[in-house]
Amino acid sequence: MNRFPFAIVGFDLDGTLVDSNRDLAPAINHALGLIGRAPISPDATRQLIGGGARKMLERAVILTGGPVPEAEFEAIHVELLNHYEAHIADHTVPYPGCLEALDVLAQRGCTLAVVTNKIEVLSRKLLDALGMTGRFACVIGGDTLGPGRAKPAPDMIEEAIRRCGGGTFAMVGDSTYDVRAAKAAGVPVVALSFGYNDVPAGELGADAVIDDYGDLVPALERL
Repeated sequence: MNRFPFAIVGFDLDGTLVDSNRDLAPAINHALGLIGRAPISPDATRQLIGGGARKMLERAVILTGGPVPEAEFEAIHVELLNHYEAHIADHTVPYPGCLEALDVLAQRGCTLAVVTNKIEVLSRKLLDALGMTGRFACVIGGDTLGPGRAKPAPDMIEEAIRRCGGGTFAMVGDSTYDVRAAKAAGVPVVALSFGYNDVPAGELGADAVIDDYGDLVPALERL
């Protein structure tokens, strides 16, 4: 078997490892209801995910009627997080083929990391609920390194490389946040066409785009 080209593979979480929209959508609508806004359909909430809960809620508020005062926004942001934490894995599941792909990467000697803009405590709680935590050497959330250091900045990827012991790294994600962070860190990135793409996957500028987790390992081998 040929030597695998990457020592470390980092994964985004929502829209990459897991399909979490069916749990995020009710949390968004709970927050919107507190300010008298109409609910958003699950199809529409898919387009809001990316960049963390605050960005997601900002988009939802704009979509349903425009900005609200900062204090009011902060209050519903807290309520969104509380609602989501209480229902974090009611319907969320790994994407088809995801766990099998992680198994193959581990068998090929890769160290795996989670690099997500979801806050770390919720990322860990979700991975724990799905029985996935033990697959990853580190979990770096959007708040782990402090303000201004989440994706699309390169800091989280650089920290993942450090925590995983150094070596060649590839990123796997579904959004401009992932691709821009990878480019800023100088590492290759594979985009998933079935995630929560904020632009069409083919326009993200990734080094490869895949339509199925069965294509991930071959795509990484070609980079």
